[in-house]
Amino acid sequence: MSNDGTNTGRRRFLTAATSAVGVAGAVGIAVPFIGSWNPSARAKAAGAPVKFDASKVEPGQLVTIAWRGQPVFVVRRTQEQLDDLPGQNDLLKDPQSLISKQPTYVDELNRAVQSDLLVLVGLCTHLGCSPKYVKKLDAAAPTADWKGGFFCACHGSKFDLAGRVFKNVPASTNLVVPPYSYESDSVMVIGIDEETA
Repeated sequence: MSNDGTNTGRRRFLTAATSAVGVAGAVGIAVPFIGSWNPSARAKAAGAPVKFDASKVEPGQLVTIAWRGQPVFVVRRTQEQLDDLPGQNDLLKDPQSLISKQPTYVDELNRAVQSDLLVLVGLCTHLGCSPKYVKKLDAAAPTADWKGGFFCACHGSKFDLAGRVFKNVPASTNLVVPPYSYESDSVMVIGIDEETA
C-alpha cells in the first residue's frame, strides 16, 4: 500500500516536472521565432526618414538623395520654370494629378509644399528607369519646343518640371511625390508626411 502512495506521488512529480520542462522549451523556441518577425536593423534603416538641407541647392539645380533604396530628386525651380507649368496642361495626361501618387498636402500644379522646391521619386512610372533631368534649352531635350523636365531615354517617356507625364508616351502616371515635411525653412525630412510632422 505504501508502494502505491509512493508511485502516485512520483507520477505527479514527474508529470509536473515534464510539463515545466515542456513549457520552458516551448517558450525557448517561441521567443526567437516571434522575434524573427520584427524587421532587422538594416531593414529599419532602409525605411527610415532622410533629412536634407535644401539651402545649398542653386536655382535650376537637381540633387539626388537615396531614400528606401530609390533615388529622390530635389529640384530648386526658377521662377521662369514655375511660370512655364500652367501652359503645358493641354499636353499632359494627368495635369491635376488625379490618378497619380502624391500626398494631399501638395498643390496640384506645382506638386510641392514650397513651390520652388520639387521633390520626386526619381523612377519612371513606366518600367522604373531613372529619367534624366533636362533643362529648357538643353541639347538633350527630345523636342525643340519642350520647356524642360525629366526624360526617360529607355522608352521615351517625358515629364514636365512638376513631374507630370506628357500624352503619347509609355508612362501612364506622373512621377511619384514621396511623403515629406519641413523641419525648418530649409531642412526637409523625406519619409514623414507634412500632416503628421
